[in-house]
Amino acid sequence: MIKALLTIDDVSSKNTPAIVDYLCEKNIQAIMFMVGQWAENYPDQLVYALKHGMIVGNHSYTHPHFSELSFEECKEEIEKNEELLNSFYEKAGVERKYRPFRFPYGDKGGSNKDLLQVYLKENGFDKVDDTKLQYPWWKERGLDKDIDTFWTFDFMEYCIRPGSGFTLENVMGRIYDTSPEDGAALLKDGSIHILLTHAHDETDEMLPGYYRIFIEELLKNGVEFIKPEFI
Repeated sequence: MIKALLTIDDVSSKNTPAIVDYLCEKNIQAIMFMVGQWAENYPDQLVYALKHGMIVGNHSYTHPHFSELSFEECKEEIEKNEELLNSFYEKAGVERKYRPFRFPYGDKGGSNKDLLQVYLKENGFDKVDDTKLQYPWWKERGLDKDIDTFWTFDFMEYCIRPGSGFTLENVMGRIYDTSPEDGAALLKDGSIHILLTHAHDETDEMLPGYYRIFIEELLKNGVEFIKPEFI
């Protein structure tokens, strides 16, 4: 048995409702991470995700590299997005029970990393339950202690762009890779994963319904999608 928690970065987008509808069809609850300035362009799509049971977390307001910011600037990115995210929950009429956070690009802030982890903890952000992950590198990198939500497998479908040379076949190669250079092998029996994909209209233009293709491939291989839990 392979178990996986689905996380989706960079909401909201035009294709967010279609993604949500598909997840509801498959009874999959995902954590979606919101970028504030993009959600302001698609507010109804963000509210739609909330009303249909998705958990939406903080992914900063402008999606910067946190290692290029001062600690105060990092806090401003988080807090501005928190205020906006709270307003979306209120508009949707949904109680905000959990407050997960993900750094853009997985960039944890460079020299400010430790300060930011203390900040996230002291300000009530929720850590995804990763206690069942058994990858040595997860603990070696201190990910078991960090409050923010990292991942064990990245589809990298955001690389599917005109002229990139990165295609569906490359994503499938990652899915079936038994010894990846980064992260953990996805289809290893007994493994548990935090999956990373994105809500990008640009990807949908290149590969319509890309999220369906990937999830169907995982379901075909016996992957069980689990609901988010926090510690």
